[in-house]
Amino acid sequence: MLKPTLKRSNSNTNDLSHHILPNSATMVGVCIMVISIVKSMAPDLANYLIDKGLAIDSLLFMISALLSFSSIRSEQATDRLERWAEIIFLLGLVSMTLITVVFSFEVI
Repeated sequence: MLKPTLKRSNSNTNDLSHHILPNSATMVGVCIMVISIVKSMAPDLANYLIDKGLAIDSLLFMISALLSFSSIRSEQATDRLERWAEIIFLLGLVSMTLITVVFSFEVI
């Protein structure tokens, strides 16, 4: 029985970018929502650091979304753009997880 082969071409079939783009945009919205929650709380050092960390995190997700969009729309260097979008997206997820731990356990 023959197995179908998956052929990866550079003709705008960037499957990973099609997943990174909507998820990055969603994560920007999550960051904005949590920032608004933190802003409604009493101001202290932990809330200040969480607020600034999430602002940077939302920028990471936005950059990831822009890179994945560029990878989808571009005819050249799509693999490199997709790779950077993936790296920045994962960096954003790791930083959001660390911020979540700080926020929930009040480590600071």
